[in-house]
Order: sequence, then C-alpha cells, then structure tokens
Amino acid sequence: MTAGASGLEATGRIIMGDACILEGSRMLARAEPRFARALDLTGPLPLRLRKDGFAALLGAIVSQQVSVAAADAIWGRMKTARLTGPRKIMAADDEDLRASGLSRQKIRYARALAAARIDYAALRQAPTDQVIATLVAVPGIGVWTAEIYCMFSLGRADVFAPGDLALQESARVLFDLPERPREKALREMAAAWSPWRGVAARLLWSYYHVIKDREGIR
Repeated sequence: MTAGASGLEATGRIIMGDACILEGSRMLARAEPRFARALDLTGPLPLRLRKDGFAALLGAIVSQQVSVAAADAIWGRMKTARLTGPRKIMAADDEDLRASGLSRQKIRYARALAAARIDYAALRQAPTDQVIATLVAVPGIGVWTAEIYCMFSLGRADVFAPGDLALQESARVLFDLPERPREKALREMAAAWSPWRGVAARLLWSYYHVIKDREGIR
C-alpha cells in the first residue's frame, strides 16, 4: 500500500490497513530468519493506526515516562473531563489538569502544544524529516514522540523509534546481543529493515510482550 504518486516521494510508503502490515511482515521474515521465528510466537501484528492531530500528540506526552497502564488511566480521566483539545487545555486550571494525573512538567508541555498551532493537515503530506523537525520544536516533544506520531498517526511505513527502551530490549533478546543496543546502534541496525522499519517496530514490540508479558507501548 502506498501514498498517492505525487506524495509518495515525500512521505514514503503509507500503512493503510492490515494488508500493508502483512506485506511488511512477510518481507521482514524472508530477509531475517529471527524475525520469522518471532512472528511464529507473536502471530499477526497489530495495525496500531490512530487519528492524527492534537489529541494524538497530547496522548503521546501523557505516555512519556509512565507505564502503559498508568498512561491509559490518565488519558481516560482526561477524556472524561474533556481535556483533550487545545482550547480546553488552554482554558483549564492547573488544578484540573493535575486532577487528571498530569505532572507540573506535562501541564507545561500540554499548554505549549496547544499554543503551537501546528497545521496537522499539512503534516500528512510533509516529508518525515520535516514532520519530526516541526514537532520537536514544541517543548516536551522529543524525537521519540515525533517518530511514534509518524508511525501510528501518519502511517509512515519506514519510520522506527530506536530510542524506545522496549525496542532496544526486544532487539537484544531476539538478536542475542551481549547488551541492550543504544539508540544510535539500533538506528544503524534498523537500516537493514527498510522500507518496513515501522512494521519491524511493531514486530519487536509484540515480541517484547511475549518475552516480558508486558506491553511495549500504549
């Protein structure tokens, strides 16, 4: 599955459904026997596509440095309080945001995101490097958050997030490495999985769930 011909060069392949995940999984399994063995354990990989826009990035901020369960609980409270839109965030008192579970730092990040007035529609057709540069200019959004947004909200098939600890640990176990690879080393390692690095990430997160009995990402 691909983006339209005019946008493909800028965006790369776009994951649009389960057929794309299956195509990427099969290619990875053919190219790397360890991936084939991992897929035998994980079964079909999840699509993990979600809407783009403000709420998606706010949810990523919520997920930073907390467990999947804690992030889900905080996000649930924020949805109940209707604190998932930029206007609501700007209008809310810090007390209301703290009551939902946001730390002082994350409140600042949420307000910075609301004030950034990002053109989310334009990001859909922008090159991945440009998307990441736009997002990391906002306080509280680092490369990891920007890459997650590209993968799950924009469907970029060849984006990976090597700074993710679960991906690092999963790669260590699957590839029998002496230690967990650091971000730079895993980024270099993942280059061999192009043009399906986003599917490789889904596979490694699913494998992490199998070996650790924990979710790797929200």
